[in-house]
Amino acid sequence: MSDRESVAHLLRRATFGPTAEEVDAAERAGPAATLDRLLTPPATDQGAAATPVPTLPPDPYAGLKDSTREQRQQANAERRKQLQQVTEWWLDRMVAAEDGLTEKLLFFWHGHWATSAQKVKSARLMVGQLETLRRHGRGPLGPLVAAMVRDPALIVWLDGQKNTRKAPNENLARELMELFTLGIGAYTEADVKAGARALTGWVVDRRTGVVRFETKRHDPGEKSILGQSGRFDAEAYAGLLAAQPAAATFVAGRLWFRYAGTETPAPDGLAGADTIATLRAIFSAPAFAQTRGTLVKQPVEWLVGALRQLGIRPSALPEQQRRQLLAGLNALDQVPLRPPSVGGWPAGSAWLTTSSLQARLRTAGVLAAATAPAVLARLTAAPTAGRPDALARLLVVDGWGARTRAALAPLAGEPRKLLAAGLVSPEYTVS
Repeated sequence: MSDRESVAHLLRRATFGPTAEEVDAAERAGPAATLDRLLTPPATDQGAAATPVPTLPPDPYAGLKDSTREQRQQANAERRKQLQQVTEWWLDRMVAAEDGLTEKLLFFWHGHWATSAQKVKSARLMVGQLETLRRHGRGPLGPLVAAMVRDPALIVWLDGQKNTRKAPNENLARELMELFTLGIGAYTEADVKAGARALTGWVVDRRTGVVRFETKRHDPGEKSILGQSGRFDAEAYAGLLAAQPAAATFVAGRLWFRYAGTETPAPDGLAGADTIATLRAIFSAPAFAQTRGTLVKQPVEWLVGALRQLGIRPSALPEQQRRQLLAGLNALDQVPLRPPSVGGWPAGSAWLTTSSLQARLRTAGVLAAATAPAVLARLTAAPTAGRPDALARLLVVDGWGARTRAALAPLAGEPRKLLAAGLVSPEYTVS
């Protein structure tokens, strides 16, 4: 693999769709320096600064008392409007952010601690969770887990509100161990029951979105969890889970799964002291290079990468086109803030269905129509016969296979159709 291919592979996996100019700069710097730069956040991020977190009013539904049906319908409509606003904001931030690694890592954690607005219903709670994941996502596991067991959105999503000393609810404790920290086989049913008792007492004020501890709902008694006994509360329980060797191994495996795929087994020893150290180990592993061309892009990765490479800012588009992009993600079954279950989104060939191809084709047409004139000019500046190669550079594709090149060649005289075809090609869909 050449240096250019190596840095392009790294940038495709570590960020949301690098531009050709970013690959040029990375090639000049070299793979090692590029990895160092990716893992070190910039002092300032003008793209992130230009896309501030939206300021949202309190939950419009939570303050209703003795409301009419019409008032409830109006409040629910306002909830949906706020959630769409946040979804559009986050897509815009993904495109605009200069620190692409941190933004993509946030999307990883969102899928890992999979929490859906379809049940939470509050845009403020979902934004709050994103901010928690952003604040702790680069660091060690302990503070992240401690923050998440007190996260209002997660508590609502996994029925923590219903978890009391008199009637423990095991949902949060079970998923915390099975899906978020340890993995199946690293705990027992007794650990789940005791963990649920440790998590009792936390409730969410839906009007303010603030989580609070109610002593009368908490079980302060002795508990035995993972072979240790004590009067565990939520913080102590979180610390116990994060300190387990199985937790570091499990989370490193999940990072490998999303950043490297499943075709190449994860090497041993990936888990570092924090998430950034683990990512360094993943991206530096010889096995990572072997995963090139094997990982199917998730729909959000596919869309955001295309938006960046085609010079499209979602916030600058007319409302109709913004709605078409969200409709495309909905048809592809991956809308941010709406994972299908607590297990998160699928991976691999699950994204390569007949219906998904049709949805990609429609969305690719929208993207091609919205492509920035300056970007389109770079494509049309090439001789007609050379435009498929110019398209490969634009989309950061290492090269077209014979079948794809044969399909692209007749479209070279129609640049927007050529763009759309490139976006749905196997070489672009799989990174």
